[in-house]
Amino acid sequence: MEAFKRVKANGGSGGVDRITTAQVSAEVRKYLYPLWNRLASGSYYPKAVRQSFIDKDGGKRRALGIPTVTDRVAQQVIATELETMVDEKFSQNSFGYRQGKSAHDAVEQCRINCLNNSWVIDLDIKGFFDNIDHQLLMKAVEYHTDKKHILLYCKRWLEAPVKLIDGTHKYPEGKGTPQGGVISPVLANIFLDIVFDKWMGKNYADVPFERYADDIVVHVHGIKDALRLLESIKKRFRDCKLELNNEKSKIVYCRQNQKRQPPFKVRYQKFDFLGFTFKPRISKVQDKQRLRFSPAISQKSVTRILKELNKINFQRWVHFPLRRIAELLKSRLRGWINYYSPFRKSEMWKLFRVVNLRLNCWVRNKYRKFRRRHWYNAYKHLQGIAKSFPTMFEHWRYGFLP
Repeated sequence: MEAFKRVKANGGSGGVDRITTAQVSAEVRKYLYPLWNRLASGSYYPKAVRQSFIDKDGGKRRALGIPTVTDRVAQQVIATELETMVDEKFSQNSFGYRQGKSAHDAVEQCRINCLNNSWVIDLDIKGFFDNIDHQLLMKAVEYHTDKKHILLYCKRWLEAPVKLIDGTHKYPEGKGTPQGGVISPVLANIFLDIVFDKWMGKNYADVPFERYADDIVVHVHGIKDALRLLESIKKRFRDCKLELNNEKSKIVYCRQNQKRQPPFKVRYQKFDFLGFTFKPRISKVQDKQRLRFSPAISQKSVTRILKELNKINFQRWVHFPLRRIAELLKSRLRGWINYYSPFRKSEMWKLFRVVNLRLNCWVRNKYRKFRRRHWYNAYKHLQGIAKSFPTMFEHWRYGFLP
């Protein structure tokens, strides 16, 4: 029941059987009691995983595997048990999907390490979730636990077929774990803990790094050290049947001074990590303007949010009053602010300026008297509303007023 509550809180659509969390919640005995019985007796077998796609940058699409609700509950049961056993054994530099650690912790540690080191190796693993070798992954799980029921069910989930959009079934053929399952992030953490974290601790104990799932950033002092370490990391991943994406993996110079530059032309001076762009920025340090290599919301994140706003198209909601629109947008605006504002909040102005301009379009669509007049008249009207009710919209509370 605790596992089902967590699955229900995370939301998500149904799997191949199209049964939703609401249906399971309405008939708990019908769905969860047989699941418990089968898990306890060892007779549980997962159903096929439903394939789905989400859009990525550059017009590409990422394949997701959506298990059924009952399969997600079963995965949550094993994932919770497995997490309690392995979490304390993980590296302090691993932040993804761990209790007491967050993406903000990873970004903050990355910011501090960028101040202390001149070069960064930004690693991108090519098709990580699609190329995890099952045999090596099960060895990694066996390293942490010898409980037979965990090993049994992890193996069955890895071998579960994927139901493609055309209705046919595709079998894993010894590699890959579908993104979208509850157990996948835990297994990925266990695998990379052995493949990368412990390998780095053994061979390069003095080299700092941050890892959030398969997003990895390594810090070094010199360019020669960076080149040698990158080749060693490539070899390590090849030995573990993984490959780095040569187009996205790069060595970045953390420029923090206007005058001092390396004696050669630097190709990269910025990188993205967990939705933030790290690059040289003018910052105020002890009442002086200095160049610092610091994070702020990335342009990719802004573009993704603007695409989401395009789908919402709230400037056309003229049948709602402005206060109702503020209520409907509140959770989204609060989520974006909570995630991106801890680092250089002022950079979010380029996002909320667009939100305010769309609210201006709503004013012009709502009131006929503003349609034939210059757009700035409607904007002045919106400014008057913001002055009278500065806490109506969530971003207005933080000073992003029109």
